[in-house]
Amino acid sequence: MQKFGKAQGAVRIEDVRFLTGTGQYVDDITPKNALYAVFLRSFVAHAVLDALDVTEAEAMPGVRLILTAERLEAAGVILGMEGAAVPNRNGTLGAEPERPVLARGRLRYVGEAIAMIVADSLEAARDAAELIALEYSDEDVKLNLAPGGPMVHPEAPDNQAYNWGMGDEAAVEAALAGSAHRVAFEVVHNRVIVNSIEPRAGFAEWDGGRLHLCVNGQGVWVQKDEIARMLRLDPSDVRVTNPDVGGGFGMKGMTYPEYTCLAAAARMLDRPVRWLSERTEAMLSDNGARDLVVQTELGFDAEHRITAYRADVTSNMGAYNSQFGQKIQSELFSKVLTGCYDIQTALLTARGIYTHTTPMDAYRGAGRPEAIMTIERAMDNAARVLRLDPFALRERNFIRKFPYEMVNGLTIDVGDFGRVLNRLRDEADVFCYAARAEASARAGLLRGMGLATYIESILGSKEETGHVVYGPDGLVTLFVGTQSNGQGHETVFTRMLAEQTGIDPSLIRIVQGDSDRIAKGGGTGGSRSVTVQGTAIRAVVGAMIPAFAEFLEAEMGAGVAFDDGRFGAPGSNLRLTMVEAAERARAAGREDLLSHSQTITLQAGSFPNGAHLAEVEVDPETGHVRLDRYVVVDDFGNMINPALVEGQVHGGVAQGFGQAVMENAVFDDYGQLLTASFMDYAMPRAQDLPMIQFATEPVPSTTNPLGMKGCGEAGTVGSLGAIANAVADALAQHGVTRVDMPFTPMRVWSWLRHAAANRGASDIL
Repeated sequence: MQKFGKAQGAVRIEDVRFLTGTGQYVDDITPKNALYAVFLRSFVAHAVLDALDVTEAEAMPGVRLILTAERLEAAGVILGMEGAAVPNRNGTLGAEPERPVLARGRLRYVGEAIAMIVADSLEAARDAAELIALEYSDEDVKLNLAPGGPMVHPEAPDNQAYNWGMGDEAAVEAALAGSAHRVAFEVVHNRVIVNSIEPRAGFAEWDGGRLHLCVNGQGVWVQKDEIARMLRLDPSDVRVTNPDVGGGFGMKGMTYPEYTCLAAAARMLDRPVRWLSERTEAMLSDNGARDLVVQTELGFDAEHRITAYRADVTSNMGAYNSQFGQKIQSELFSKVLTGCYDIQTALLTARGIYTHTTPMDAYRGAGRPEAIMTIERAMDNAARVLRLDPFALRERNFIRKFPYEMVNGLTIDVGDFGRVLNRLRDEADVFCYAARAEASARAGLLRGMGLATYIESILGSKEETGHVVYGPDGLVTLFVGTQSNGQGHETVFTRMLAEQTGIDPSLIRIVQGDSDRIAKGGGTGGSRSVTVQGTAIRAVVGAMIPAFAEFLEAEMGAGVAFDDGRFGAPGSNLRLTMVEAAERARAAGREDLLSHSQTITLQAGSFPNGAHLAEVEVDPETGHVRLDRYVVVDDFGNMINPALVEGQVHGGVAQGFGQAVMENAVFDDYGQLLTASFMDYAMPRAQDLPMIQFATEPVPSTTNPLGMKGCGEAGTVGSLGAIANAVADALAQHGVTRVDMPFTPMRVWSWLRHAAANRGASDIL
């Protein structure tokens, strides 16, 4: 079998259609006769739903159907969506209140779907929605993360969704008590809205016996199983497809109420039904992200080695359990709880609190950015409190011997964190930082440098299938179980198959996102795609080569081997490409050789890691934070296409910068989202970011035959801590002792002003 070649360029196959406007997104491929769906959504955060009258709306011209919770149930649809519950510390399960597809009995957040109107045109559906008579009685609103307050669900006393834990509490308390130094620190993670460039969308079709649901998701099998359950269909009667997808970032990885309503309406009307979210609608109804507070404490011995670590997480669940919501800030947070550090005595307690806000779920990194930012902020604060160099404190506590079993039970197979950090120090020119800080000061600016090291734990199924089919037209189709959301999967998988087989890349077609054509797959999420799917491609090539070689022996003689992209045998002048071999197999009636499939299961996940360094300049007169320099050194193991990897890192850093500096979802005291448009919710632009310097120090993984480590979320995992620590460094020099994201101009200016007032100074204002 051929090995992968050297670093490839960033020539992306899929970009031709994206850049020429010929991409096929959900709204581009909706059936011509599809009806339009519009949702009536709650405009209050908490109320008893007294009455819902759709009579006048139904009489409007062009209206075909109005769905309510009662009508869905009458049609045999299961109303409650599934959301995984995590175990509590006492052995019980976390709360599992019903999340109805359409509200019934009570409204629990602004944007909750109450009814779906289906009409001949979008305008007719909107007009009808305005005529629905809704009567409700306002109730008090629960918004904070303290236990108690107005009840969100009777199944959750004190509004607690779960109380999860990991670690030996007594051992941690004893280790902290015996420590030479104890440093406590609170880390606040602000709430953000994902805002994928393509809002959520879907359409459903019913052909009298089978359902087709098309959504812009991150895989088809989660949707397929849930739709089959809720509509009481045999899974074989449900087809789910994903076309081109304009960004997912975790937010599109789960089911949503709208998809069930579309499917039910299409079946009831025997007509296709379509829906495309508007931007404000998306901000109100897409799952939110982050929004947690973590109380930490680190213990150190006299030599400043960590003796114990404790993290107590309180996170916002929103009004309901989203599909994976309970797992994010508990189980997934725990995957990288202790970061790159040798800590064997650690405790994580995690509580989820229901509030009258949009449900919360995964966003790029899903619990791991939060865990890494928490420990990196805590380490940076400890270095400041103990007056230690932040580089030296980290180096002293790095894991050095591998394989290493973390306190969570996962084993890191390989790594060299010290080498990565040393490379970062050189790439970032840390030794000349003082000169840069002096130049900033001469310009009247405050300069800060922030460091963060990180480790990632790859999530998702460790199983994947590769399936290759040789067509009569000379084209080769590769079926994959992952789903591209813009990462460049088609380019990577085409190149992987081409390099291992010698097949011309122009002859290869990638098929993804179709539950009828691909029996099983893990979808995209958790940085799993290329590692797991790539291993499956390798396996299917490994099955194809001996099969073709055995077939060709009768023609070419014994000892047929595959080398340099062709089959050949000693003493034979005949050399055949794999496509030519397939043509001969077809002519000989050997259809069994024209389709090859292999399913693999990785024995363990991989652990990408790295270090980020950010330098910021703060204008004390305005509070504006400018990211001036950014350097990343990562260990992703072997890389198939380094340019695509770098692009993933850049995108992750941009999202981390957005959360750290400007993005923030804000609700008023009544639960109204005040940041429900791009006029009010700030997003980073190209001008906000410097060139991001990228380098790698690869240590190939031993948990997969490709030696790869996932890269899709790493940029976000490392960037939050680096940027936050840089701002903290800049402001600490001027008496600001606490900073919390987002670092908006008003907040930063206020901190500086308060610090100056406390010391009776005005020199920086």
